[in-house]
Amino acid sequence: MSEKIDAKLVKELREKSGAPMGDCLKALQETKGNIEDAFVVLRKRGMASAQKKAARTTNEGAVGTYIHAGGKIGVLLELNCESDFVARTEDFQELLKDVAMHIAASDPRYVKSEDVTAGDLEREKEIYSAQAAASGKPEKIIAQIVEGKMAKFYEEVCLLEQPFIKEQTISIKELIGQKVGKLGENITVRRFARFKVGAPEWTVASTKPVEAVAE
Repeated sequence: MSEKIDAKLVKELREKSGAPMGDCLKALQETKGNIEDAFVVLRKRGMASAQKKAARTTNEGAVGTYIHAGGKIGVLLELNCESDFVARTEDFQELLKDVAMHIAASDPRYVKSEDVTAGDLEREKEIYSAQAAASGKPEKIIAQIVEGKMAKFYEEVCLLEQPFIKEQTISIKELIGQKVGKLGENITVRRFARFKVGAPEWTVASTKPVEAVAE
């Protein structure tokens, strides 16, 4: 017999997760009405759904902007999906705005970890190795320390690995995964540019979309 769930809980989880009402109800039934556990269940399902759709080609989408701090910081972002219909939905446009706002606040240098240049990778590894060696750590421990610091490095510089500025418990990758689960299409960040008034440099990052045929 299914767990009887208060409609208010379903509505609260719907607002928190953005997932369809039916999925929220099922998650709450599975977790016996525990909204935090149900949210975790929906996050996992969203990521699983995103992984299944990750190979689909995304040739539609939209370009969005975000201007912050009285016009001192500006972001231009291209977010892709599979159809023009989804690109025009409120959920997609909300995601576009949220990711652009996050870029303005967090200043990532790359879209994803695979985009980090070989030069940057080698430089960071050398720095972390030297720091660990200077502390007298053995080789085996140094390798573990470097691995841990590289994971933190990716989180700091790669958009998809960064904790979402509005909800630090999820990454940008997970935020996008939730929308993929809800909208039923693959969604990818194609490229972005971030400008700050008076800064000597600006950030421009792009990644190639996965070449594949939609299922």
